[in-house]
Amino acid sequence: MKKNILIIFILLLFPLNAFAYSNYIIPGGNNIGIEVKNDGIIVIGFYKVNNRYNTNELKIGDVITKINNNNVYTIDEMVREIENSVKDNKVDITVIRNKKEKSFEFNLIKQDGIYKTGLYVKDSISGIGTLTYIDPISKIYGALGHEIIEGTSMKSVEVRSGTIFESLVTSIDRSTVGTAGTKNAKFYSNNVYGDVSKNTISGIYGKYTKDISNMKTIEVGKPNELKVGKASIYTVINGENVEEFEINITKINDGSKIKNISFEVTDSKLLDKSGGIVQGMSGSPIIQDGKIFGAVTHVIVSNPTTGYGIFITTMLEEGERN
Repeated sequence: MKKNILIIFILLLFPLNAFAYSNYIIPGGNNIGIEVKNDGIIVIGFYKVNNRYNTNELKIGDVITKINNNNVYTIDEMVREIENSVKDNKVDITVIRNKKEKSFEFNLIKQDGIYKTGLYVKDSISGIGTLTYIDPISKIYGALGHEIIEGTSMKSVEVRSGTIFESLVTSIDRSTVGTAGTKNAKFYSNNVYGDVSKNTISGIYGKYTKDISNMKTIEVGKPNELKVGKASIYTVINGENVEEFEINITKINDGSKIKNISFEVTDSKLLDKSGGIVQGMSGSPIIQDGKIFGAVTHVIVSNPTTGYGIFITTMLEEGERN
């Protein structure tokens, strides 16, 4: 009886939902290229065939997963399956819409001896962002601080597979009031840094595969330790050189899921180069008093010298989830 009581007591001391991330992590700031293959084919638009749109029951944002009940993951697979199984100018199509499966008959249009779908579709997303951290024990990394959204359909990308890889910043289009600027970069997709295993509202995550033995760590700051006032971000504005730039934290909001840290850029070099926060800086670590507290997530377009950040603890916890 005493033994059973002791076991229960131990379980209460160590909650089942405890996270095992390290208290010291490797800060990022590095520019990365990102490619994610979607789990299915996203419908992003329609074009006219024989002067009419061929929408059938499809909607923008639908994810095509099967043709005639056979799984398709890429555009090439979809085209081959249509060519091999079309009957009476029709195929059965299965899509995911609002997380529910839906199947229906889809009419094809034959033009110049070729079957046309009338669909604009996409099976992968590529772009740039910033690496936020690497856990030196598990080698789990986090980046971006927000989810990847397909821009036309505004649909979150469901990861089938993906990679992060070397990317060098070649120039920056500056942010101005009403317009978010962007980093421009050159990709070296053969130099892979890691895989992408999931895409969540708090960022993308996976395993970092490069050598980390010579990388320095920094202590993880807890949200209640963060203060309004001077801080800095790590990011790249030229080539692959990670630099530190001064910011001022103006507000801390622990009630939001991702917009936890409001800040303004005060560094004259960064303001001159970029006008503030630009696209591609998402994931840049936020540092204060020698600790990492968060990552840049959003620019405020009406005033691009200001932005939001997410708590690093939120990203670390998400990185540990299966």
